[in-house]
Amino acid sequence: MLRNATEIDDYTIAASDGDIGAVSDLLFDDSTWLVRWLVVDTGNWLRGRKVLLPASVLGRLDPLGGKFAVRLTMQQIKDSPDINTERPVSRQMETNIYDYYGWSPYWSTGSYMGGYGYGGGAIVPSPYLGAEPRDGETYGTPQGGGDRHLRSIGEVTGYHIHASDGDIGHLADMLVEDADWSIHYLMVDTSNWWLGKKVLLSPRSVRGIDWVDRLITLNVDRQRVKESPDFDPSTLVDRGYERDFHRHYGDLRPGARP
Repeated sequence: MLRNATEIDDYTIAASDGDIGAVSDLLFDDSTWLVRWLVVDTGNWLRGRKVLLPASVLGRLDPLGGKFAVRLTMQQIKDSPDINTERPVSRQMETNIYDYYGWSPYWSTGSYMGGYGYGGGAIVPSPYLGAEPRDGETYGTPQGGGDRHLRSIGEVTGYHIHASDGDIGHLADMLVEDADWSIHYLMVDTSNWWLGKKVLLSPRSVRGIDWVDRLITLNVDRQRVKESPDFDPSTLVDRGYERDFHRHYGDLRPGARP
């Protein structure tokens, strides 16, 4: 089922023997558009500490109670490696977490559990949780091996969005499929350009993300966006809408120029 990323924020995370805290952010891979990690604020339980949990360990979702179950104990989570959430998440940090729990990392299998499964175009490295780069340091560059593409949904929400021929608004939300944690749509608030109407865009429309200028650039023009199927944020995206959406945009290729 498709869920708003902003809806998932504040969901409680329940270990097998008690609640550990609430989701405070989601980290996604901008080359595959899959959510990789949940940032969990442990609140008063582990005061001042946040932990990372891979989306793959989440069990049943209780939408009415606003709660995810995880197949872990509170003690296991308490003893997990400390992660400095003011720093970018490096491959070494991810490896430490996977090694601690005895899990196989997603990159070791070469499979991506669904999603769009493509490599992005001109992607500019981004900060994690609003961290500021130090002199001589580029966030998102390989650390501890591997090229990292992790981005904070909380960070990129609000970024301006430019079509190939001009501004169309800002990123208001993302729609995430909770079966495989793939990001299916970007929700755009068109602001003053088009009477404040909200529209959906496919991640395939994204040509690049620039964290310095807080900007997402697209490979489609404004008119194509304006002529896209009508979207009502108060209703669920059904098969009919998706069929019309993909018929309108056709076979967009990630990173392609119009």
